[in-house]
Amino acid sequence: MLVIGGMKLGRAARRMMVIGAVALILWPAAPVDAQQFPAFRQTLAESVADNEAVAAFYRAQDFAPLWTGSAHAERRAALLTALSRAGQHGLPEHRYDVSGLIAAFEAVESERDRALLEARVTEVFLQYARDISSGLLTPRRIDRSIVRELPRPDPAELLQDLTERPTAAVLRDLVPSAPEYARLLRARNELMQVIAAGGWGPTVPAAQFAPGTSGAEVVALRNRLVAMGYLERSAAASYDPALELAVMNFQTNHGLEADGIAGTATIRAMNVAPEDRLKSVIVALERERWLNIPRGDRHIWVNLTDFTSQIVDDDQVTFETVSVVGAQTDGRQTPEFSDRMTYLEINPDWTLPRSIVARSYWGALSAGGARHLQIVDSRGRVVPREQINFSRYTPANFPFNVRQPPGPNNALGEVKFMFPNPYAIYLHDTPERHLFRTTVRAHSSGCVRLNDPRDFAYELLSRQTADPRGLYHSTLNTRRQTRIFLDEPVPVHLVYRTAFTNVRGELNFRADVYGRDAKIYEALRALGATGEDVQI
Repeated sequence: MLVIGGMKLGRAARRMMVIGAVALILWPAAPVDAQQFPAFRQTLAESVADNEAVAAFYRAQDFAPLWTGSAHAERRAALLTALSRAGQHGLPEHRYDVSGLIAAFEAVESERDRALLEARVTEVFLQYARDISSGLLTPRRIDRSIVRELPRPDPAELLQDLTERPTAAVLRDLVPSAPEYARLLRARNELMQVIAAGGWGPTVPAAQFAPGTSGAEVVALRNRLVAMGYLERSAAASYDPALELAVMNFQTNHGLEADGIAGTATIRAMNVAPEDRLKSVIVALERERWLNIPRGDRHIWVNLTDFTSQIVDDDQVTFETVSVVGAQTDGRQTPEFSDRMTYLEINPDWTLPRSIVARSYWGALSAGGARHLQIVDSRGRVVPREQINFSRYTPANFPFNVRQPPGPNNALGEVKFMFPNPYAIYLHDTPERHLFRTTVRAHSSGCVRLNDPRDFAYELLSRQTADPRGLYHSTLNTRRQTRIFLDEPVPVHLVYRTAFTNVRGELNFRADVYGRDAKIYEALRALGATGEDVQI
């Protein structure tokens, strides 16, 4: 512990003092003209040659430095400060080697040293910018169903931005600006403080709790909820209305039936350790960095783990409906990506994906069954089955499409919501209403089914007609397959969040239904990005 003037300084304060000292290192004492230092110019050119974007930037700047020299003290101080705080964002501080950079600044003895350091700092800056703005991981390498395109920053634009704006502003703008990111950071810090203080106390014994019961088990339940922030401290030993309300709030925030009865599922969720909850938040922060894009003042948010689809306006949920998502088996899970919804199709037909034909219908089709389905050629003409020799084909080389025409029994119901994408995923109605009453609503072949598709349509159409219900039903009543295009396309985000907050900052948790977050956490842990070495 460093002591100055009778004051003890912690690690963070000591690091800030060293950063300040490095910022004042004047090498050389006057502004640099690269032409006067051929060793600097040549070494820098060689050091950045493997990165064409960086090499082009420095060539355009005539190899003038960004980080070294007296003119750039403020720039390097801002960068070193940001790097020293990387752990606060769940990024691995060792990845940027702040101590090594500081030592390198202090050890410069030649123009060659300075050029090597210049290239090194640029490389670290670009790595940090990439990590904090768009994530440490490449999603597709973790799980093939995470097909999200990352908003990776352009190196040349980043470096040019440094020459035109204050470095602190450039660094600040790299941090995801979505309110959810800030709320998750706060939740992460609070969980780390809970863990440092010993957690939430003893777990709750397995028992059936309901209003009117009392005893030591109820006291344990009450104490756990007090520690988790759901209940004010009390000496009551009975399951009173305040405890019942706390249980209901806990159930709501954990995707459980909010019946106020602390049954097996509720107690199991309540006994999850804060360390495990922190893992979900760490993964959610990485996922937020993957989605560091303009989401749209109005957008559609489908959280696969929550089995809900929402319309969000200015960070406020204006419509929500229960949803069914892809089944947990491989090949049927709903992928994660963002796109734009451009139209509704009322009285839709259903052209079956080839994978579904192979998995569920080929046997019946080739045997003359599944008569509710039509065989159509490339021009959309119905082909009589008698003209097809099914023995000549397999699902892979079948030269026709299989189609279910519009109607009350169509698998897509009466409307589908289209955001054309390479994965043939969309939102739609369904005649299988009973599936919405299940708890783990993972039953589809990948598309998302809506419990309230009509109300969803009314809300979308309300922006372009004074009578959205009338427009919808007059179109429906024609019984013809009809598209209604949205005047303003709406961004759609299919996301997977096992930890998320509401606008009040309350932390919610859901099950890792596809096992994706477990894989992401392990990948982050391998990079040292899970926060074990971060001091709070």
